[in-house]
Amino acid sequence: MHPALRPQRVQRRRDRRQGAGSAGPVAGRGGAPGRRATLLAVSLFKAASTVSLLTLASRITGLVRELLMASVFGVSAMTDAFNVAFRIPNLFRRVLGEGAFSQAFVPVLAATRAQEGDDGARTLIDHVGTLLAWTLVLLCVAGVLAAPWMVWGMASGLKQSPQGFEAAITMTRWMFPYIGFMSLVALAGGILNTWKKFAVPAASPVLLNLSLILSITLGAPWFARRGIEPIYAQAAGVMLGGLLQLAIQVPALARLGLVPRIGVRWAAVRAAWADPTTRKVARLMLPALLGVSVAQISLLINTQIASHLATGSVSWITYADRLMELPTALLGVALGVVLMPQLASARAKQDDERYSAMLDWGLRLVVLLSVPCMVALLVFSEPLVAVLYHYGAFGDQDVRQTTFALTGYGAGLVGIVAIKVLAPGFYAKHDMRTPMLIAVAVLVLTQLMNLVLVPYLQHAALTLTIGIGALINAAWLLAGLLRRGSYRPQPGWGRFALQVVAASALLAVLLVWGAEHFDWVAMKGRTLLRIGLMALLMGAAAVLYFGALWAAGLKLRQMLRR
Repeated sequence: MHPALRPQRVQRRRDRRQGAGSAGPVAGRGGAPGRRATLLAVSLFKAASTVSLLTLASRITGLVRELLMASVFGVSAMTDAFNVAFRIPNLFRRVLGEGAFSQAFVPVLAATRAQEGDDGARTLIDHVGTLLAWTLVLLCVAGVLAAPWMVWGMASGLKQSPQGFEAAITMTRWMFPYIGFMSLVALAGGILNTWKKFAVPAASPVLLNLSLILSITLGAPWFARRGIEPIYAQAAGVMLGGLLQLAIQVPALARLGLVPRIGVRWAAVRAAWADPTTRKVARLMLPALLGVSVAQISLLINTQIASHLATGSVSWITYADRLMELPTALLGVALGVVLMPQLASARAKQDDERYSAMLDWGLRLVVLLSVPCMVALLVFSEPLVAVLYHYGAFGDQDVRQTTFALTGYGAGLVGIVAIKVLAPGFYAKHDMRTPMLIAVAVLVLTQLMNLVLVPYLQHAALTLTIGIGALINAAWLLAGLLRRGSYRPQPGWGRFALQVVAASALLAVLLVWGAEHFDWVAMKGRTLLRIGLMALLMGAAAVLYFGALWAAGLKLRQMLRR
């Protein structure tokens, strides 16, 4: 090549590279924004699929854990005690670790990285890690000391069985440091998700489930042989699971050079607090803390009410909750985890079109996948509960009562999942106040509904009101995003909604037939037959639903790539 032409060739290559990575069109090759949007959608879908698959592995191992728990321990005052004791550190984890902290930290970290680069983000990580670690040390000490008061505040009705109340206090003291492990896991997960490394945070809950499975199969018999209450083995399993979840985050962070440097001296703590970006995270945490606390306060009130109902009510709700978490985590949590840093980055770059398009894409996936799951929970709950839990000490009555609780959750599944996509739309713009105010109003409404419904529906009313409250919450959040202009629905929603409703109606017919045609409870001793029938019906349901969508003209691949 002639030397005079080389600079032109280099410049053309540079222009092509810049065009591929920018929003502007490339000369001679139009449609760069469209290609960029398609690549973004494919990237988001792949990331969401990765998180969903790993979350599926987590939920499957979680269901195995619950199946073993139900068959070995059944439903009793001691299982109620464990569920209350485990719920206490989980409540703090959801409020502090995965709740207020993640909602405040991830958007600020993503914006800091977009505006100041990796060096600024690393400084923020070190400062936040230092403050978080010291806060957790103090919190864990206080939690161990305050265990009796927390158990009484969570479920004073356990005093109906003095042995159960004391066991709950003991297990709370054993398990409370779990909040420390999981809050640090939330810090690591926020960092890795911002760097688009979704696999390790999504896979880590599997380790908790495996630890609890081992505690049931190996730990409980070992405790029993030594005259120790076998349920205590579960507390040991929880602590082991928390430690393992934290341990696997470290190599992933080390590969990126992002392991937080925790300051152990007072000067390091003061320097971390003096950082204005760190203080911004703390300021955003305050309204987020209240907003997330509202949901947990509702859970606390419901647990308190359930502890005063029939023995086993806490456990029936817990088993239903575990089953309901399968679609919630696969859809809502996966989308929320993937969208949060992307929305925050778009907001930092003032890319409103991309911001709105990602919300639209997420909401379409919510409708596409959560509506059929809602139908299944409403009309097919008893077969699901029977196949998953109806073994050993878990009796026919437990199946019926858990089914009632699961049906209540099913009524609000679409809302529960949609909140995971809609709330990040506010958090990414550093607006924690609006979701908090909505959550407070919904809490009041939920408890008013409990006053009316609990005397008639007992424990099932507690899950039904949560479902109705979630629908109201999601509708309120959506209205707020629309009113602000942050979310502008793209064309085709009416046709899309009709396609989903029609396909879901066909699905409902099949599942109602399957629920009525077979006596799922009576097949308790025929495990393989029951599991085989469930697999066939689920496979047929999937083929029918997606086949009906295809026949109605929905181009699924095109929608996922939009």
